[in-house]
Amino acid sequence: MNPLCSRCNLVVYPTEKVNCLDKYWHKGCFSCEVCKMTLNMKNYKGFEKRPYCNAHYPKTNFTCVADTPENLRLKQQSKMQSQVLYREDFEKNKGKGFSVVADTPELQRIKKTQDQISNVSVRCGSPLTLSAYQSSAGSQNYNYEPAPEPVRQAAGGPPPSAGVSILLRKRYRAVYDYSAADEDEVSFMDGDVIVDVQQIDEGWMYGRVERTGQQGMLPANYVEAI
Repeated sequence: MNPLCSRCNLVVYPTEKVNCLDKYWHKGCFSCEVCKMTLNMKNYKGFEKRPYCNAHYPKTNFTCVADTPENLRLKQQSKMQSQVLYREDFEKNKGKGFSVVADTPELQRIKKTQDQISNVSVRCGSPLTLSAYQSSAGSQNYNYEPAPEPVRQAAGGPPPSAGVSILLRKRYRAVYDYSAADEDEVSFMDGDVIVDVQQIDEGWMYGRVERTGQQGMLPANYVEAI
């Protein structure tokens, strides 16, 4: 039995039948609900099982909800619930994100070193920065021991020819890198051998770096006897 057309309610024969939107149509009856333009399976758009052309396809509109007293009450209630949940979560996790750092011997040693550097800076009248130590310590592991700061006197020590120096007749090895800060000082690297060493005072020596051949003053606490 042949079905009826959804538009004209007449019998639809197989040669002119269009099956679309769960309905049967004559080819001529399958048209836009608004402008009656004949459609096909490629250019139609269905809405609520009715065919439309692209120009007259119903647009979906959004409904604005008025701020009624009931809606305002629900909004306020939701806000209060959010605040209560946030407060409960805060109290539950309070103190979990922080840890107490123990005053270990290593931390005490670092603190003491910083205090000594600060005291030397005050006595010398010029700040001795800790940036070099911090940058080098940051690139090594935590147990890296920084090089001690040389104690600088207000006036430079006398040259070796002044007669007050003591010839030690020993060879020394550098245990830290040192960059000369004045023209009368000498730079060296960790492991360099220092020869022809003369003691100037308790904090400074005069010697020659065997690797480079350069000579000058150097801090005594940067080297050790070999």
